[in-house]
Amino acid sequence: MERKWRIGAVSYLNTRPLLLGLEQSGLMSQIELVKAYPAKIAQDLMDGTIDMGLVPVAVIPLLKEAHMASNYCIGAEGDVASVCIFSQVPMEEIDKVYLDYQSRTSVQLARILLKHFWKKEVMFLKAEEGYIPQINGNTAGVIIGDRALAARNQFPFIYDLAGAWKQHTGLPFVFATWIANKPIPSEFMEAFDKANGYGLMHLEEVIAGIPSSEQVYDLNKYYTENISYTFTPEKKAGMQLFLESL
Repeated sequence: MERKWRIGAVSYLNTRPLLLGLEQSGLMSQIELVKAYPAKIAQDLMDGTIDMGLVPVAVIPLLKEAHMASNYCIGAEGDVASVCIFSQVPMEEIDKVYLDYQSRTSVQLARILLKHFWKKEVMFLKAEEGYIPQINGNTAGVIIGDRALAARNQFPFIYDLAGAWKQHTGLPFVFATWIANKPIPSEFMEAFDKANGYGLMHLEEVIAGIPSSEQVYDLNKYYTENISYTFTPEKKAGMQLFLESL
């Protein structure tokens, strides 16, 4: 019996274009797909319970082996909309920041930008599930993913981390990319990349398959203007600079 590749993917709206092609391709007979939030997928990859995952790039230095074989990623050339610091007060009045428990890369990015871009010294608070209502007064919070899109109309001050990174460095940012903890056959990866690309060419189909209750933000804008999926040399340079900053 041919082995199934255990693939971990983030269960956020931003992965839907990449996953549509996978779910419609013949590859599903070769894949066991696991969906979770980014930090959980990263832990699974480190533990070896999956073979490859769409994981936060901050996990790369923690892996014994890290194979980047895909031409796709979750990146941004400017504002990403779904990874932000949310606050009831302007940046200069913030003194505490909750760090989203679902993230690795985003919380590290927030730390870097607060120190070097906004030049702020704040107290970092470890967020637990249900922390968003505690973002008030001088306490801000990093929120990522679908919950961040839903929170955009709840806070008067929103600081986009990808946009700030671009202002700070001049480079795009990569939040996650497909990383394997072992060599994956090139034939499989070619088919995998082709499947990833299918959804990007069929965004209307992607959006039509998402329940209206989950469409808390303009998804056409999100998929075409905020998220940038191609793993370009510029994105690789931005990722390398981020990893060197950790």
